[in-house]
Amino acid sequence: MDLFDFSSDKESAKPLAERMRADNLDDFIGQKHIVAEGSLLRRAISLDRLGSCIFYGPPGTGKTTLANVIANTTHGEFIKLNAVQSGVADVKEAVKRAEDNLKMFGKRTYLLLDECHRFNKTQSDSLLPAIEQGTIIFIGSTTENPYASMTPAIVSRCRVFKFLPLSEEDVKGALYKALSNEKRGLGVYKAEVEEEAVAHIARMAGGDLRTAYNALELAVLTTPVSADGVLRVRLSDAEQSIQRKALSYNEDDFYDYLSAFCKSLRGSDSNAALYYAMRLIEGGCDPLIVARRLVVHSAEDVGMADPRALQIATSAMYAFEKIGYPEGLIPLSEAIIYVCEAPKSNSAISAMEEAKRDAVTVRDDMGVPAYLRDNSYGDSKDKQNSRLYKYPHDFPQGFVEQQYLPDALKDKIYYIPKGIGYEKTVEEIRKLKGKKK
Repeated sequence: MDLFDFSSDKESAKPLAERMRADNLDDFIGQKHIVAEGSLLRRAISLDRLGSCIFYGPPGTGKTTLANVIANTTHGEFIKLNAVQSGVADVKEAVKRAEDNLKMFGKRTYLLLDECHRFNKTQSDSLLPAIEQGTIIFIGSTTENPYASMTPAIVSRCRVFKFLPLSEEDVKGALYKALSNEKRGLGVYKAEVEEEAVAHIARMAGGDLRTAYNALELAVLTTPVSADGVLRVRLSDAEQSIQRKALSYNEDDFYDYLSAFCKSLRGSDSNAALYYAMRLIEGGCDPLIVARRLVVHSAEDVGMADPRALQIATSAMYAFEKIGYPEGLIPLSEAIIYVCEAPKSNSAISAMEEAKRDAVTVRDDMGVPAYLRDNSYGDSKDKQNSRLYKYPHDFPQGFVEQQYLPDALKDKIYYIPKGIGYEKTVEEIRKLKGKKK
């Protein structure tokens, strides 16, 4: 044994999430929608024909792991950079190595760029020619939507793959593998972990496998060995390791509480809605689930009776995302009370459903009325039709009666104000405009 070989110590010092990374497609966890047998990405990886691409999605969903799988599968060279730590000089050096590999050995070079949304325009521009010419196969990894956060020139030359949060079953399966794996996992501890503990970690991780691995490792490493020599990880240990309380209700109860919360919003009972919201959250439910339902019901049940309800509910959800627990519960509770106490009208959703039905079922051979069409590039007849269009701002109140719906639906009325709250104002405005409907 080489006394100066510390490789095994270095390996064991790595976090469990790093040690358990898959190194082949068969061991890769989740993302079946992009790496299933026969999928485009899997075929491209297997055949070493992968082009430049971007992996984006929440943390802990396998973006970097899949990039490493590609590195192990491909016959080319693999260079890894981090957009936060790397500058233009690093990019130029990587491109130079790629050019040399191609000229001297005929080898392709893959460049994995973590946090690629942090690349500024100058850095992106230094990489763009190499991507265009195929000198480098670019693989970007980001938690941000690349269409909004990255240079369009880079994105347009890449295929974008969206990663989704892992399912609870996927996370549980990965945790059990880690517990039994003696070489890379926690198998050497021979730990007995309660099924409820594993299920709690998988649930609270929210689809983030790295978080789940970290919580499991912490629970195993900090749980003392029992008097009988067995290391037993219980639900209470799992709760402490992931810093979230266990759901104090079963799955059926969870949906019952959520249903009661939604019906209390609709029924204008702010006391009940607040209770069910806190019952869900304090029992372990992600508060953003409550916030998302609140946003939906602010439009579905309050709707046009008070359009501010949607703004307040959306603002509360945004505030919670930025502030977090527990302070984020304050704006969330305020929004719950507002939506409950607001006047109620489902006129918007009724109008939407009927319009959706007609859009699917009503045949309209005539199409859009001629004077409403885009006649920018039409012939003389199209130009003549466009002159039949009445420009509302040329008339008093900025309104004039004319047919907007296709002929097959010209007398259809979808939105009918209920005369409640703001909808009274809508009716008054309609009367001022002289609307017939």
